[in-house]
Amino acid sequence: MNKKRILIAASLGFAQLSICQLAAAQDSLQLKDVVITATKNDQKQSQTGKVVTIISSEVLERSHGKSLPDLISEQAGIIVAGSSSNPGLNKSVFFRGAGSAYAVVLIDGIVQNDPSGNGGAFDLRLLSIDQIDRIEILRGGQSTIYGSDAVAGVINIITKKGGPKGNTIYGVASAGSYNTYKGTIGLNGGVEGFTYNVNYTQNKTDGISEAANPVGNTAEFDKDGFRTGALNANFGLKLTNQLSINPFVRYYYGNYSFDGGAFTDAGNYSILKNVAAGTNAKYEFGTGKVTLNYSYESTSNDAHSSFPSFTQGKVNIVDLFYNQKLNDKLDLLVGIDNRVMKLTASGSNPKSNIFAAYSSLFLHDLSIFNLEVGGRYNKHEQYGENYTYSITPSINIIKEIKLFGTVSTAFKVPTLNMLFGQFGANLALKPEKSQNYEAGVNFSFADDKFSLRVAGYKRDLKDAIIYAYPAGYVNQVNQKTKGFEVEPAVKLGKFSFNGYYAYVEGNEFNFVDNAIADYLFRRPKHTFGLTAGLKATENLFLSANYRYFGNRTDGNFSTYTVDTLPAYKLLGAYAEYAIAAKRVKIFFDAKNILNEKYSEIIGYNSLSFNFNTGVTFNIR
Repeated sequence: MNKKRILIAASLGFAQLSICQLAAAQDSLQLKDVVITATKNDQKQSQTGKVVTIISSEVLERSHGKSLPDLISEQAGIIVAGSSSNPGLNKSVFFRGAGSAYAVVLIDGIVQNDPSGNGGAFDLRLLSIDQIDRIEILRGGQSTIYGSDAVAGVINIITKKGGPKGNTIYGVASAGSYNTYKGTIGLNGGVEGFTYNVNYTQNKTDGISEAANPVGNTAEFDKDGFRTGALNANFGLKLTNQLSINPFVRYYYGNYSFDGGAFTDAGNYSILKNVAAGTNAKYEFGTGKVTLNYSYESTSNDAHSSFPSFTQGKVNIVDLFYNQKLNDKLDLLVGIDNRVMKLTASGSNPKSNIFAAYSSLFLHDLSIFNLEVGGRYNKHEQYGENYTYSITPSINIIKEIKLFGTVSTAFKVPTLNMLFGQFGANLALKPEKSQNYEAGVNFSFADDKFSLRVAGYKRDLKDAIIYAYPAGYVNQVNQKTKGFEVEPAVKLGKFSFNGYYAYVEGNEFNFVDNAIADYLFRRPKHTFGLTAGLKATENLFLSANYRYFGNRTDGNFSTYTVDTLPAYKLLGAYAEYAIAAKRVKIFFDAKNILNEKYSEIIGYNSLSFNFNTGVTFNIR
């Protein structure tokens, strides 16, 4: 399908949405009165010009048959490579055409980081949907608030917290194709001044083989599955009317099998462990609030293959910030944070420290005008100092129409492997820096029953760090990316329809033939999604989801060429039936998938059917 035909199809799809009240994409909230915590100022969506998507607890409750990478990849402008492939395959998040380590993952507002990895990104496979209350997604550069890596966006995952007074036992049990089983058991509740939520999730699947059987080979390749366990414990202590402390402990374990290459079967596996502990503390007084976030995180990866390795990274994060309501229309945010990152490797234990001070002013509801202005100072132990800023105006022309835009800078620090690793380390590396531009319009009519958001963006990244053999890691190239997203939604009575179309193009360093190419690896120019939901009865909910991913390129390391991979489509269906006054819920999830088996490498097409069914319960 050529570009012209794709654009025509997308246009017809949106026309049909308007005429027939149909639409597209993952069912996610875009209500103007939803409070956003990821901005560190508890704003309503109507008061900010940032492009925000909220995945609600209702959507998560209807997603038990999916993984977190599956759910994230259903959002406009986000590609999670491997989300529809073998569950044990690494999941790389490509946010608005940026590379796989240019988005920050937060858990309950605290930055997650893996210093042991080449990119430092948090592994989304570690967290189960059953443990999440809601997800906030902020698109665009967010380094002014969250520092390094927040070049293309932020994903804030908010976990489930304590329940009402008393004790509640809850759980989810499900089974599906490929011998897939998942179970979650939890206990939550509270007494005066104390709440808690403790849950554990166990998950396993046989999976599929990622390798394609070479022509003439009759031996069957073994399946590559995984086994994971996740413990999440949150506590809330209200010591006084002003002071609250919320400690947490998390432990994730994963044993993932993988093949030896595109056409090579192997008994390889890796054991991934993540431990995190810390606290959130708040002191509120009058019109002000002081918040302290502290987190200790340790991640290890023990790989067993022809090239065995063991890496472990540790990070300590302290983030202290102060919110002050100066008047009814002006808020102030001032904060400092300090991060100490350590890498355990053979023969050395390198570390790095980055300190930052940041501040933002939020002007809101000034007639039709809102404005956010912020800046950040960073001091890195190795490369020195750098600065970022962000300016985000928005105008509510009328209640139903809002114009918004952002001009900002963002950055990504070199990882410990780049600075101190065994292969190509370079202590003279500078941070990667981006200049970001964004503008759009949001329409909302009939109390959000009809909505449409259109956003365009442009990002120029300089001093990009690449591995240039044999020199090693160097700051070398400038990368340019631009695109736009269209997100319509309709909610009429028992029916809901949502959708998106996203376009992205850009250039980047081609690591196959060591040159700058006018395309982005693994990121299609065109993606398109449709979701329809029906509340058939008080107890029965039905939905169907369709997604299209256009052609894209990748490196073929068997021939050392750049290959074009064909477009593919995903079709999913979901049914949920709740009984016993919603205390027990039975759900069914099925996906009929025309996907690419090991698509990032060889583009081998396969047709598969995934089935998942289960029961949730809630006992008090």
